[in-house]
Amino acid sequence: MIKSIDINCDVGEGVGNEHLLIPFISSCNIACGGHFGDTNSIDETIKLAIENNVKIGAHPSFPDTENFGRKLLQISDDELKKSIQNQLDLFLERLSFFDGKLHHIKPHGALYNTIAVDEKLADLFIESIRNYLKDAFLYVPYNSVIEKVALKNNIKIKYEAFADRNYNNDLSLVSRTHKNALLVDETAVLNHVLYMIRNNQVKTISGSEKKIKVDTFCVHGDTKNAVEIVKYVYQNLEKEGFKIE
Repeated sequence: MIKSIDINCDVGEGVGNEHLLIPFISSCNIACGGHFGDTNSIDETIKLAIENNVKIGAHPSFPDTENFGRKLLQISDDELKKSIQNQLDLFLERLSFFDGKLHHIKPHGALYNTIAVDEKLADLFIESIRNYLKDAFLYVPYNSVIEKVALKNNIKIKYEAFADRNYNNDLSLVSRTHKNALLVDETAVLNHVLYMIRNNQVKTISGSEKKIKVDTFCVHGDTKNAVEIVKYVYQNLEKEGFKIE
């Protein structure tokens, strides 16, 4: 069984709790202007990550601040590719200013969910980011379309699961339109994570057990009690003998 665990958070999204989250995580995904973010928010978050020795990732999205990147946007392939690359160019420019290193890319929201099931969009996404991933990983969900497309293109991946979200039987996330989509009780989140680690399975919303692979667990930084969740999970995983790294 694995003894080291990566905990990641989506940050730089305007919540303002990064200084409280980052000490209890090992990698972060920084919004880079698609759903949220500008030079100031990117700079502030990069500085915090470097100060806390947290691995730094870019968090590109559909260019849709109005819906926080959580709706499928109908735009042309060229527009989407240009937007993703503009977001990454801005992010890498700011990262190089601080002599930081890009550890990974993790798409956000509707983009993340759509490329998990849509091969055409997954191909476009890989084409858009390929040149940015020479020394970095792509965070992907297990048994997804984007996983297969990335591996086919020799992209290094890390499997991501969600500590604070419930799963459907097909390993998709329960929609945020449903009241049981989010796990907000700290103990429930910890048990969810431990079950996946110990069994290589996830318990779905219907009670089924489905195989899953996990290298990194995400806690959403914009959840109301995200700081309490992250701190609780961090401290209790350490008590269980796991190293957060």
